[in-house]
Amino acid sequence: MSDKRAPAEHLGGSGITSAHDSHSGGITIYNNYSNCQVNNVGHIGNANFEHVRSEGQIVSSSELDAILTPITDASYTRNRKISPPDSDCLPGTREEVIKGITTWVDSPTLFNSDSPHVFWTHGYVGCGKSSISQAVSKRYGGKGRLLGSFFFFRNSGDRSRMVRFAVTLASQMMAAVPATKSFYKAAVEADPTLLTRGTSVSTQMERLVYKPLHAAVKRGLIFKTLVQGPFLVVIDGLDECEDKQEVKEFVEHLLDFFNRHPSVPLRFFITSRVEQHLKECLNVAGVRLDDLVSHGSEDDIMTFLKTSFAHRLEKDAVLAAEVGSGQWPSLDDLKTLVHHIGGSFIFASVLFKYIVEPSNDGLTPLGRLPLALNMNPGLDGLYNFTLARSQRLHHFSDVISTLALLFQPLSITAITDLLGLKLFEVLHILVNLQAIIHIPGTDERPVTFCHTSLRDFLTTESRSGPFFAPPSYHLYLSYRCSLAQDKPESENAAALYGVGYCGNHFEEFARLPPFLQGLFLLTVDALYGHILAKSQSSLHFFDILWTVALLFEPLPISGIAQLLGLETRVVSQVLSSLQPIINISSDTSLVTFRHPSLYDFLSTETRSRQFFTPPSFHHHLFYCCLPLRDEERTETPATVYSTVHHTKHFDFFSPSERDQLPASPSPQTLDAFYILTLSAARHLPHFSDIIATIVSLITPLSITAVAELLSIDPSEVVQVLGDLKAIISYYPMNSDLPVTLFPKPLRDFLTTESRSGPFFISPSYQLQMSYHCFSLKLKHLLNETQLISPGTQYGARYCYDHWMKYTSSTSGQGFLPELERLPHPPNQNLAYYLFSFTRTFLRLERGVGQHSTPQRVFHQLSKCAEFLALSLECHPDEAGLTDGWLDESFHVLGIEMPSHGSHCLEVQQEQALSLQRIVERMSTAIKEKFPKRDLSKSQRQKNGVLEIDTRINHWTSMDAYHVCFLFLAS
Repeated sequence: MSDKRAPAEHLGGSGITSAHDSHSGGITIYNNYSNCQVNNVGHIGNANFEHVRSEGQIVSSSELDAILTPITDASYTRNRKISPPDSDCLPGTREEVIKGITTWVDSPTLFNSDSPHVFWTHGYVGCGKSSISQAVSKRYGGKGRLLGSFFFFRNSGDRSRMVRFAVTLASQMMAAVPATKSFYKAAVEADPTLLTRGTSVSTQMERLVYKPLHAAVKRGLIFKTLVQGPFLVVIDGLDECEDKQEVKEFVEHLLDFFNRHPSVPLRFFITSRVEQHLKECLNVAGVRLDDLVSHGSEDDIMTFLKTSFAHRLEKDAVLAAEVGSGQWPSLDDLKTLVHHIGGSFIFASVLFKYIVEPSNDGLTPLGRLPLALNMNPGLDGLYNFTLARSQRLHHFSDVISTLALLFQPLSITAITDLLGLKLFEVLHILVNLQAIIHIPGTDERPVTFCHTSLRDFLTTESRSGPFFAPPSYHLYLSYRCSLAQDKPESENAAALYGVGYCGNHFEEFARLPPFLQGLFLLTVDALYGHILAKSQSSLHFFDILWTVALLFEPLPISGIAQLLGLETRVVSQVLSSLQPIINISSDTSLVTFRHPSLYDFLSTETRSRQFFTPPSFHHHLFYCCLPLRDEERTETPATVYSTVHHTKHFDFFSPSERDQLPASPSPQTLDAFYILTLSAARHLPHFSDIIATIVSLITPLSITAVAELLSIDPSEVVQVLGDLKAIISYYPMNSDLPVTLFPKPLRDFLTTESRSGPFFISPSYQLQMSYHCFSLKLKHLLNETQLISPGTQYGARYCYDHWMKYTSSTSGQGFLPELERLPHPPNQNLAYYLFSFTRTFLRLERGVGQHSTPQRVFHQLSKCAEFLALSLECHPDEAGLTDGWLDESFHVLGIEMPSHGSHCLEVQQEQALSLQRIVERMSTAIKEKFPKRDLSKSQRQKNGVLEIDTRINHWTSMDAYHVCFLFLAS
């Protein structure tokens, strides 16, 4: 099990500096949060640490560990039941091997060039390497000469990596040899980055382990080592470290250090299997080699079995009664077992457990012994026999294949969550496999194999047969990882595993031969559908996905962005969400599908459904290529692609579609194509409004929202877009996805009158956009709609923005005629008149004093008052409709600009009478529609004075009425 604590670089800010106290020989570590001092101690387990947050306070050993981040379950003192390997030598076994090792360790290093500093014991799985490492560590730990020990174990987090190897040994060294602390302190003070993960293992070992020990020896420790012998470091299972390059770096640097310091009293004992990267760096001069297989171990196996069975009989009274007075097993039976075991201590241990430990097979140890005697030699027979005990259980294949193929061990709970099973189903399978699988004491600790040979067995079909964990199962695990990521619990172990390894499992599946692809369609389709569905709401998702699918050669993210006229950031965000199924490492690397089956999925409509890539999308890509091909640009991946491949996309046009295109496409023909495409749909209802709305939108909206904004049926929007699919991107199968212009030059074409002619979208259309937004806002304000729809949300957010776009792009000369041209069916009269009132009021407020003639100002004033009167007169007399809009500030109704000061306007008697008639209409309408309102005074009138904020956007419609009323009364 790996240590879960945070790495050192996450704990501090300013690093490590020297101490300023009286504790000599200690280590004081300063950072943004605290200062820690470590006094000289004999062992880290019972150390007395002092912490200088303020003078003299005590720091616990756990605080020091939090800074050094050693792996606490990597040494020989670990709890072997939960942190395998659970190996040790029984008394009387491996004596010859251990004697050879101890003789080497105890020999002096001073003036002894014939005795290498490094001893490498190698051998096959299960031959007892870890037991020997454990026995040697215990022996020299008891003598006070064990500088450190590290037991690697595959798929056990940092115990299978080199990232915390050096700091773990350094921590053990300081506990074992307190004289090294001051030198360690000097090293980290000089370079605080030594404690970070970014530092190489060779640098960390040199400056945190070798040099502090060498310096301590020079200071006086040499006399102790001359008497007692050199210090020892034990490294077990070096082949189980995943960081092969870092392992080579460590070994090469280790040998270099001993070449530079041949007399340093330090030795390294290393065990591993013979793997190529280790053989290259350890099978050299300066390393003593020992093949453990060459040491006959049958006598030791016999001793182990005799001792184990005898101990069991002493503990188990029932078994002893069944056996009686005779020897059990007999000497012949023991010899047969030894022969079957073939020198493998791991198999001996497992076989012994299989015979004597309780199980639900109904057999006693006496009944299982004959089965063990008749098994095939080697581990495979035991694995087959043990696995067969759970084979018929539901989900057995899923559980055992998952254990075999996981990239790091998971707990029973996490396995249950990952596979979507029930806890008892997983436990039921595992309890029968305790002879070969470590079942932890709690459901939260990781499940591990007793030995890594079981994983080799399960992943080799010729050995495991019906228990084979096929590489194709990685696909299912990838799918389950994708599902696990959707879990709401952020700390869920299965979800965290899914985030980290979903893509890795899919990569393993991608290595399968192509002929196997079709065998897993259901799982492939489920995986693709689930991953794509999680990202489909992203802006331009389908444009980007379909582009990657249809490109004739891959482009980088930047190239896809340039081709589609999008920001690189947008493309990167979409593709990053698809990394489990799409290869993407940087903006400059080529974007490809991880597996060709994704092409088949996207091109088969019955499988991909809404994600189906239509061949007509080649038309889009052809039009995207045209401007990049024909315009003079800097050579980029997108321009090169467009030049080379635009004709291939053109080939997907049907003969009739080609006949409508000019024979020689050029930048000018792109405009011709736009006109041709738009002309084909021009006759459809609402064509102009739909196109103008999509072009004028500040952010894209869905078909449903566009229809809501225009107060038309969504089917009418679909009808228009169906004829414009070559230039507008939309998704008829999902009307909630955004509609976007495609490609980007279309917007420039439609907003340039000299190019688009009858299809020109005038800036004045922004007034109509503001009106549509206002209508939806008012509809919600009148409580006609309870839920805020996407269209209403857009209207509330961008009503004023469209108004400002209109005012900034027009002179305002034709403002009132443009207001009159706004569409206002009978059911929208209130929205139309109130919008006209607020906008005219805003124009009036801005226009006074800005080269406006009195006649023009009065005309706008009278129109403003008339629009307010019409608004009051047309308010529907329907139950449930409120008059709340009368008291809403102009800010809510779309007027944002404040006004300071006051304006004066002289009017003639005839004009005043005209205004008076309009105000009387207002009064009549208010009395009829809202009889509960008191018109004799304003809510803001105090002591006969009307107090109204000079910021116009804080006024209400009733404020405007009272201003008009008092104005005429005066």
